[in-house]
Amino acid sequence: MSEPFCPRLRQLFIQTANELKLKHHPAGTMITIEGPRFSTKTESLMFRQWGGDVINMSTVPEVILAREANICYQTIAMATDYDCWKEGEEPVAWDIITERMAKNYDKIKKLLINIIPKINYYKCDCR
Repeated sequence: MSEPFCPRLRQLFIQTANELKLKHHPAGTMITIEGPRFSTKTESLMFRQWGGDVINMSTVPEVILAREANICYQTIAMATDYDCWKEGEEPVAWDIITERMAKNYDKIKKLLINIIPKINYYKCDCR
């Protein structure tokens, strides 16, 4: 589990995002919390101190099961809010999240439409 996500598949996502001129971050640290819930301010600040870039509720156990089954796995994280650590930002709420996800829907759809045909011919040996 030292590398839970497939590095070669990640590179394919980065390459495709670059081709499509989609704004993205090619690296980061994801922290998964048990949900559904939002973090407390203390948790949010702690996750930042740990070096977390993205907090989510939906990567575990999927990534672990995929790795155990020797399945190449990659996730797409869509930033919707600053959690509750950033002063001056509106507190996170479901309506904000769904509104921002709707704004990004076409970008994610475009990325997936362009990457899926490449994955069909993709040989992964990261196991």
